[in-house]
Amino acid sequence: MRRTYAIILILLSMGVSAEKVSVSYYKCVTDRGTIFSQHPCGKNGTIHTLTHSNPEAKIPAEQHFKTLNNLEKQQIVRNLKHEIRAKRQKSAILSRDRDRDSREQQARLNRVMDDRKKQQTIRDVKKQLKSINKQYLKDIKDIDKQIAKLEKQLARYQ
Repeated sequence: MRRTYAIILILLSMGVSAEKVSVSYYKCVTDRGTIFSQHPCGKNGTIHTLTHSNPEAKIPAEQHFKTLNNLEKQQIVRNLKHEIRAKRQKSAILSRDRDRDSREQQARLNRVMDDRKKQQTIRDVKKQLKSINKQYLKDIKDIDKQIAKLEKQLARYQ
């Protein structure tokens, strides 16, 4: 790759004195790689021409950096929004799972059973509901922290 650039620079430097520079070169693709040359290098060689009106003109580097920075910023913002949406969906799924588990525990209470068994079941259901809610609150707290962190990052980029 460095050799390619070196050859192109040599070819371009030959015509620097003219106002409009045109340089022709040959490109050949072989088993050993791509070769650039001033002379035809084989049957499959193709001729290419480089033309530049003012070889001393410089491209303002700032514009490219600004464009790349804006593109990168847009990509970061888009990724953060997607991640926030994913976390909120995860939160909704956790809520649905908690509700389903709570309904299952409540359904246990509606079964027909004797008083002693019913008291034991009530204690067990209360214990299970407490455990379900404790785990749910822990998970939601973690997700809310992650969402807050992501929103803070998003606010920094907007």
